[in-house]
Amino acid sequence: MSIASAATSRVLNPSLEQKIMTAQEAAALIHSGDQIGMSGFTGSGYPKVVPIELAHRIAEAHFHGQKFQVSVFTGASTGPELDGALAMAGGIHLRLPYQSDPETRKRINAGEMEYMDVHLSHVAQFVEYGFLGKLDVALIEVTAVLEDGRLIPSSSIGNNKTWIDQAERVILEVNAWQPSALEGMHDIYYGLQPPPNRVPIPLIKPGERIGSPYLNVDPNKVVAIVLTNSPDRNSPFKAPDDASKRIAGHILEFLGWEVKKGRMPANLLPLQSGVGNIANAVLFGLEEGTFEGLTSYTEVIQDGMIRLLKSGKLTCASATAFSLSPEMLTEVNADMASYRDRIVLRPQEISNNPGIIRRLGVIAMNGMIEADIYGNVNSTHVMGSRIQNGIGGSGDFARNGYLSIFMAPSSAQKGTISTIVPMVSHVDHTEHDVQVVVTENGLADLRGLSPRQRAHLIIEKCANADYKPELIDYLNRAERLSYGKHTPHLLTESLGWHNRYLRTGDMRRREYN
Repeated sequence: MSIASAATSRVLNPSLEQKIMTAQEAAALIHSGDQIGMSGFTGSGYPKVVPIELAHRIAEAHFHGQKFQVSVFTGASTGPELDGALAMAGGIHLRLPYQSDPETRKRINAGEMEYMDVHLSHVAQFVEYGFLGKLDVALIEVTAVLEDGRLIPSSSIGNNKTWIDQAERVILEVNAWQPSALEGMHDIYYGLQPPPNRVPIPLIKPGERIGSPYLNVDPNKVVAIVLTNSPDRNSPFKAPDDASKRIAGHILEFLGWEVKKGRMPANLLPLQSGVGNIANAVLFGLEEGTFEGLTSYTEVIQDGMIRLLKSGKLTCASATAFSLSPEMLTEVNADMASYRDRIVLRPQEISNNPGIIRRLGVIAMNGMIEADIYGNVNSTHVMGSRIQNGIGGSGDFARNGYLSIFMAPSSAQKGTISTIVPMVSHVDHTEHDVQVVVTENGLADLRGLSPRQRAHLIIEKCANADYKPELIDYLNRAERLSYGKHTPHLLTESLGWHNRYLRTGDMRRREYN
């Protein structure tokens, strides 16, 4: 069977089959100024071909001196065929809520693209409440269109339900590359109502299903269906380095202590893990450890979670998307049916819902760019003003989790940057939402401590040896000289480390080297 035939066989509704067209024809239905809700979350399930054709249209318009830009809303990060192509063409006016594309990041930091960083649990309701204006187009990748017009989602859910419900026009990419065995893995909850009619979401266990395996769409809103056969963007994970292994070891020892103290059950509480190599190192550590019967309620299914599922240590995983290395993706796609009863993919307004996170008692483990001595965390901006990716769902889980853990190596850029600083240059998670800070040097349990107690513990346990003397000196002087003694700061110095780095390329003062 040819690629075209394979894809066509996945559009089983006769009336919708009549709307099959080329990507170029579909892109022509998008207008300058449109706000577009696109599928995609951590490089999974994003539209692959219509955005490229749209970028070509935009570049052609710009070549002829015509203004053409659109606003792009997604679930989270996508791939080069979407963010990269549209950014390169200068085609994005406003981007939200999260991105990781180098070209997109470059243009945001150059002031050439507006970017709105949003908690992932807030995005759907912002659109549903009308806070962001009219949604013109939903551009959604799906696995298939059933005879009755329902849609089998692909490898991520994100905000797809909301985009389809709210958009005036819907364009579908039916991707034959996505395994047909994905059918049944999704759980789309249609019970959310806007205030004051909102009722509790009836989810009390991580693996529970409360909705439908399918997305509903009004066939009259579908203006185009495009057939594709294109892989997701999947990035390789590095093998855990020594720092990552040591961070993981501190966290696993801490969780074991919490069990011994009777503060959580022997199989822990549901795990949430941010994306990245350190997060995967923690998951790999759990695979080698003694904990059994684990569960996960998180945003993304990573390599480490698949390994835990294969070993039997993890019984179920709830998320909104996959984020796998190419090798693991090949393995999972070949055996997708075996994971269907153990993995649940949900809309991100459910996977990141604050009420459910609080109800389940999730253990939140997320990365950071820097933390200050009082426990405030910056997870988005380098040197206070240069966006890296975005807050993602870390705030949803940190504020509402049973435990809130932030982790990073104690230094970066070959030791020229300390990740423990007197004051963070940008605040994403205030000290009130941060319970545990971990580096390769140790773990600081901040629960029940005053700001000054927290500061002494973070410096003692987490700071890099090259920076510890200066941190101690700063804190000692701040305790003597600050305007107030509750959270002592020397305002003329508190961001001095960042200024020093911008001037010299090194946070360290020579007298402390």
